[in-house]
Amino acid sequence: MLRRSKGLAILIAVSLFLFVAAAYTLNFSTEKLLAQEMGETLVPELAKKEEKRKPAPVVYGIPTDSLAIVEGSVKRGESLSELLSQYNITAPTVYELAKRSKDVFNVRRIAANRDYTVLHALDSARTAQYFIYEPNQVEYVVYDLRDSLNVTLVQRKVEVLERTIAGEIESSLFESMVEAGGSPQLVNKFADIYAWRLNLNRIQPGDQFKLIYEEKVVNGETIGYGELKAAFFEHSGEPIYAIGFDQGNGTTYYDQEGKSLKRAFLKEPLEYTRISSRYSKRRFHPVQKRYKAHLGTDFAAPRGTPIRTVGDGVVLDARYTRGNGYFVKIRHNKTYTTQYLHMSKFARGIRRGVHVKQGQTIGYVGSTGLATGPHLCYRFWKNGRQVDALKVKLPAAEPIRKEQEATFTALKEQTVKRMEAINLSGKQEELLANRRTKQPSDA
Repeated sequence: MLRRSKGLAILIAVSLFLFVAAAYTLNFSTEKLLAQEMGETLVPELAKKEEKRKPAPVVYGIPTDSLAIVEGSVKRGESLSELLSQYNITAPTVYELAKRSKDVFNVRRIAANRDYTVLHALDSARTAQYFIYEPNQVEYVVYDLRDSLNVTLVQRKVEVLERTIAGEIESSLFESMVEAGGSPQLVNKFADIYAWRLNLNRIQPGDQFKLIYEEKVVNGETIGYGELKAAFFEHSGEPIYAIGFDQGNGTTYYDQEGKSLKRAFLKEPLEYTRISSRYSKRRFHPVQKRYKAHLGTDFAAPRGTPIRTVGDGVVLDARYTRGNGYFVKIRHNKTYTTQYLHMSKFARGIRRGVHVKQGQTIGYVGSTGLATGPHLCYRFWKNGRQVDALKVKLPAAEPIRKEQEATFTALKEQTVKRMEAINLSGKQEELLANRRTKQPSDA
């Protein structure tokens, strides 16, 4: 009998506990529903409970449990002093901060349309405790506005992932490759590699391409592209591989026979552009309104498009003339010289006597001199005589050296197998698309 009484008492106690817990849960849910419908002011106790449940976020490594977060973008002409004056930071303090940050990040480099974050105190004065500025997607600068006035430049982790894309030409190379998931940067790189082997203006619908390349990612967002490791292009049924291989002087691309796909010079001084006027002994000049020789090739391009030197060399001249506008002339060796006319301006550091490397930006497209619109006039000399840059036969770059043949052959066989595993939708049976090829770096 005594055991039954104890059991009954325990049962009653458990039932009461469950009843109270259910009532509390129902009451809490009802209050939460009311709060959503009528606003937080009607149930302040609930708001406090909710706040306790959600920990304050950590922003740029800084706990914000006692700070308010304000995000914004720098306006044109806005200075650091103007930004911080809204948060109780005086001009003398900003001046001292600028002095201390000079060797870390000069405040004069704060630019319009870049993001910033202010963390300020939770009081009426709203005094800023931290100011964080993002000069680019990889770095951010933390200005500690407390007594210490410290400045720290932080590098985000950059992941380099291996990606693949594949597709079939439907209209143009550019449109088809972008549609497959590529970028204009990848298209330009691909076009540079194949420019000497193929006439890219005669690519046909049905031609196929495949690429293995590196993508740079920060916090899950693509910020750029790394090396194009290999490419495949089938033109009119003929497969042409481009296998990236370094023999000690940087990556060069070779076909399946070990021959270089490039020449000692780039095909064109602009990336993937349109020819508006060809080399001619007799052309009607659009400004002078008369027929005369046009001993160059005109490339139509938007103003400001980077112009690159087609080969290594030394700058012979970089100046302005009435006819040529701003121009650069480069001697590559005893045989070849090139000239680039009608620039809007020179690239930084370009002047007479400077050594330049193939692909280096030397200026920007403009319409200075005798020009009706933005374009580049590209001129080419061989043995002191001007020739058609698009028709001159140039020497090929160095092929695979004998001592490198075994290493290249192994890489080629691996690349061919991987390309065969990529179907035209860009997916791979080997799941190579998302494989990490390098460890995250601080660069």
